[in-house]
Amino acid sequence: MRGARVVQKVSSTRGFARVAPHVVPALDRAVHRLTRGKVLLSAHLLPGVVLTSTGARSGLPRRTPLACMPQDGGRCWILVGSNFGRPGHPAWSHNLLAHPDAEISWKGRDVAVTARLLAGEERAAAWRALLAFWPPYAAYQARVEREIRVFRLVPRQKSATGGGPPA
Repeated sequence: MRGARVVQKVSSTRGFARVAPHVVPALDRAVHRLTRGKVLLSAHLLPGVVLTSTGARSGLPRRTPLACMPQDGGRCWILVGSNFGRPGHPAWSHNLLAHPDAEISWKGRDVAVTARLLAGEERAAAWRALLAFWPPYAAYQARVEREIRVFRLVPRQKSATGGGPPA
């Protein structure tokens, strides 16, 4: 448990916020690709997914490794737009607002999902659970004036014909 506390303390620092966004995602993407989706390095600290969203402006697919808080036994996921406690919202959160249908790679399998930005009491309840799950989120929120975005991802329903997600 001591190791987890040290990692949480380090990840709460401004230095980590300056360095991690340039190092962690690049390593995660490389290892995820080399292992064909079976390994995500940062998942040794927190559960993680690789989100494939549609670019809000470009319309192109964007792959982003992210920490997540799985719920319901891994049947839905909470994503936090903390941006490591940096001022702006992360690009992937803009993408989900513009195009909520996305895909995640979760433990080596691809899952079509729909994202929903949480608000009000639903967000407050998720935020409390997130702080219990990963306390450094409190330090990230304290450093920024914006409210950190919190999304719930749920698997997309198959169409009545069974041919995939509805159009």
